[in-house]
Amino acid sequence: MGRGRVQLKRIENKINRQVTFSKRRSGLLKKAHEISVLCDAEVALIVFSNKGKLHEYATDSSMDKILERYKRYSYAERTLFSNETDPQVDWYLEYGKLKARVDSLQKSQRHLMGEELDSLSIKELQTLEQQLESSLKHIRTTKNQIMLNSIAELQEKEKIWRDRNKTLEKEIMAKEKAKVLQQSASWGERTIVTRIAHRPLKF
Repeated sequence: MGRGRVQLKRIENKINRQVTFSKRRSGLLKKAHEISVLCDAEVALIVFSNKGKLHEYATDSSMDKILERYKRYSYAERTLFSNETDPQVDWYLEYGKLKARVDSLQKSQRHLMGEELDSLSIKELQTLEQQLESSLKHIRTTKNQIMLNSIAELQEKEKIWRDRNKTLEKEIMAKEKAKVLQQSASWGERTIVTRIAHRPLKF
């Protein structure tokens, strides 16, 4: 005999319910993967067990991008069919959109800080790692450029101070030379005067 149709109702036995959940969940994830590959579709699947454990699947574009796309589409659909004359509806939709965006950004920020990573898949962790490596590379490049600019600026200041020192040295040498010449001239005049003073007078 063929297998009869299973009546859809809550399974009362906890063990049977958990076994069925595990089997159906695996089949659901498999079907989601198959439709994404066969039909080149973007698929996001989120399942919470009765104990609150998260199970999810997302195609290569990642869960966050698919959810963001869904929010934009959903917002556009609701805006299209909503009553445009009611400002409260517009404000409510805009608030929902902004709140979803803030939540997504906060979640991404927590991931970048190394928090709440348990829910991410291997591929999402690899993508996050690549983002961090790219950011770190950019930070190092910027830091090195700033250091090179600082070194070049210090070298330029050093050159300016050296030129000023050379100029001051030349001015000091010129003043000392002039002072020596002045002292020599003064000493020569005194010598002449002394000789004249000691020269005997002839009558």
